[in-house]
Amino acid sequence: MNVEVKGIASGQGWPAPECRCASCGRLRAAGVRLDPFEAVVDGVALEDLPRTDVPGGYEVRAPGGGRALVASGPGGRPEPPTGAEYEAVLLDLAGSPEHLGLLRRTGAVTPGTEVLAVHADHRLPSPSELERRMAFWRRPQEGPFRTLLLGGSRSGKSAEAELRLAACPDVLYVATGPVRDDDPEWTARVAAHRRRRPDWWGTAETTDLAGVLGYATGPVLVDGIGTWLAAAMDETGAWDDPSRVRPRLDALVEAWRGTRARVVAVSEEVGLSLVPATASGRAFGDALGRLNQRLAAESEEAALVVAGRVVDLP
Repeated sequence: MNVEVKGIASGQGWPAPECRCASCGRLRAAGVRLDPFEAVVDGVALEDLPRTDVPGGYEVRAPGGGRALVASGPGGRPEPPTGAEYEAVLLDLAGSPEHLGLLRRTGAVTPGTEVLAVHADHRLPSPSELERRMAFWRRPQEGPFRTLLLGGSRSGKSAEAELRLAACPDVLYVATGPVRDDDPEWTARVAAHRRRRPDWWGTAETTDLAGVLGYATGPVLVDGIGTWLAAAMDETGAWDDPSRVRPRLDALVEAWRGTRARVVAVSEEVGLSLVPATASGRAFGDALGRLNQRLAAESEEAALVVAGRVVDLP
């Protein structure tokens, strides 16, 4: 099946007429316009192919007999019939990248399926941002492949980590922070993170991060390294003597280097905060900074997240 997409934008195109948002303004300033969604399959216009409606979209038959699944529009999440497999899917990945993960999980999208993003619009900052995300969503699910995402508090680093793995059929989310049932604010934070994640993701609440990296082979999201380090320092009594936690750090770096997983880990960039006023705070900052450096050195990718924007680190 040969799919040629001649326009990927939604509605009246991107930028949208009269829209004053930053995304549309950025494209206008650059003289860029993306045409509304239009596609040709095996030389035949999409609208001229035999079509079967499904919830959230439709499927079409190509002249050669292959099938393609198409989202109905922005927000459309097409639900294929049980057992269906597609040669191509044209999806609203700007709005629902996790839907690609679900289609992979059910077998509708296979490793041989062509994945195309359509109905793009100002829900995205720019076309280049869509291309950046598509590179993650088309990446092989298996590892080894390590990504370290650094950032300050509320920088958007956790959301970026979830975005990178959103299109995976199975993800193990490793929560390294303590369970605090007596802290309503912490409970609310945890609940917000859970709502962002697809409900088919697995969750492991553990400080045995080296153990998880040792047995995992598929996608793993670690959130985060800082809370793991705090727990490790508690468990080893390292607040007064930081040398006690060093064997744990060495074991984690070794597990990170040797893992077979596709792992994305979140960590705080200590250089973005004030120097702690206490000796224990300085010990933690020193240990985390050195650990970040060691993990970054063993990572295929590292990036800094600032105000929700991502800067790749060479």
